[in-house]
Amino acid sequence: MSLQFSELGFAPHFIDYLGAWEQQRELHAAVVAGSAPNSVLLLEHAAVYTAGKRTEDHERPFDGTPVVNVDRGGKLTWHGPGQLVMYPIVKLVDAHSIRAYVYALEDIIIEVLANFGIKGVRVDGRAGIWLLEDEKGPDRKIAAIGIRVHDRVTMHGIAINANNSLAPYNQIIACGIQDAGTTTMAVETGRDITTRELLPVLKEATAKFLAPLITDIEPEEATTPGAAEAGRAEGALL
Repeated sequence: MSLQFSELGFAPHFIDYLGAWEQQRELHAAVVAGSAPNSVLLLEHAAVYTAGKRTEDHERPFDGTPVVNVDRGGKLTWHGPGQLVMYPIVKLVDAHSIRAYVYALEDIIIEVLANFGIKGVRVDGRAGIWLLEDEKGPDRKIAAIGIRVHDRVTMHGIAINANNSLAPYNQIIACGIQDAGTTTMAVETGRDITTRELLPVLKEATAKFLAPLITDIEPEEATTPGAAEAGRAEGALL
C-alpha cells in the first residue's frame, strides 16, 4: 500500500497548529470521499499547548498560557520547534482495528529511536513511548501519540522529541502524568539530533508498519449502512 508523504514545514519555517489542523480536516474529508490518497503530513509546529478531551483544568499551564482544545482523545501536551510531528491521514482496512493502529504507531516510534541507539518501550498503564529508569534518571517520556478516527480515516498522530526544549513541560502536567519526566533524543544521546535527521527512517518505518492496516476504499463504502458509526472513535494521547 502506497503512502503520500508531504513535508509541510521545518525550522525555521514552523507550522501554525490551527492551520495544520484545518489542513488535516480538509485532507481527511478528501480521503473519506476517495478523492485523495492515503497521506502522511510531516512538520514542526510553532510552540503551542494542545488539550485533548480528557484534559483536566489543573493540568493546564500554570502561568495561564493559552491552550488549543483539540478533537483528539487524551490529555494535554506541547508541540514546538525541535519536535517531529507526523499526522497520518489514512483509511483503515477494519474500522475496529484502532488498537492495532495505535500499536503500529508505537512500533514506528520505537524503530526510529532504535536507529539512533535509543531503546524506547511501552509501559503498561502509561501512555506513549518511554525510556525506563537508568543511570540517567527515572522513567521519562520521549514521544506521544494522539489520534482520532472518523469514517475509518485517521487524524492527528505522533510527536517525537528530537532536540526541543524541555522547559515548556515544566509549566504543565503533561499527558496527566505527575510522577515521571520528559526527555529528548538529543539529551539521551548527548548530540544534537534535528527533526530532519529522523525523516528517512520514519518514512520507511511508517510504510512498513501501516501497510497491513490501510486500504484504498471506494467512496460509496464510507456511507455503507453502519460503516460510519463503526468508524468513529478517538484514541488516547499516548
